[in-house]
Amino acid sequence: MCGRYVSVSSPTILAERFGVTEVREQVTEANYNVAPRSEVPAIAESRGERVLDVLRWGLVPSWAKDTSIGDRQINARAETVATANAYKRAFARRRCIIPADGFYEWEKVPDPSGAKSKRRKQPWFFRRRDGEPLAFAGLWEVWHDPALGDDAPRIRTCVIITTDANGIVRPVHDRMPVVLPEAAWDAWLSRDNDDVTSLTQLLVPSPDDELECWAVNMLVNKADNNGPELLDRAEDMQGDLFRTTS
Repeated sequence: MCGRYVSVSSPTILAERFGVTEVREQVTEANYNVAPRSEVPAIAESRGERVLDVLRWGLVPSWAKDTSIGDRQINARAETVATANAYKRAFARRRCIIPADGFYEWEKVPDPSGAKSKRRKQPWFFRRRDGEPLAFAGLWEVWHDPALGDDAPRIRTCVIITTDANGIVRPVHDRMPVVLPEAAWDAWLSRDNDDVTSLTQLLVPSPDDELECWAVNMLVNKADNNGPELLDRAEDMQGDLFRTTS
């Protein structure tokens, strides 16, 4: 799954990286601990152009009675996203890219106390080796409160699609976000593309050699913590770094 990630690139950097021609709402503050319900940058297509906008993380389908369902829908499985009731309409017409500067996953490790019955969750940070933003495959939806009628405010939400972990992520977790290569961006974002088979074929693990990772300190585990220190490398009880890739 993907339950937390990092979003620190400015709107200017994202617009340049993803070929955006229109910037609407912006997230201007760096976020080192993006959590569900956060307002996050996203790129979608509008009238044939790429637009950078802001969505709330946690997809709320248009048919939902209220927004609480979004808390359970931060991730959509690649294997079922095209057919699941909550996602199939968005998969057909409302696909987006959710940019991220990296993401966290948690590994169950022995507790430092030495108690055999105790285990803790050690956070790991994953990013592109070249430091460029990742392009998560996402979906977006628009919801309004049916009790308030058509004049109710519109809430725009999104979900991150996950797939099997690649060789870098697998030692920590069995799932990872779908990271779209640049060659797939046009096909993924095109609202005229309704080829479910070819779109589904894009939802695969990224190549191992694109990512690097290291263990980070436990501050990440609390969603209220936010700052560049969350990416500091963790040390084990003997002062040695946890295994890393570089």
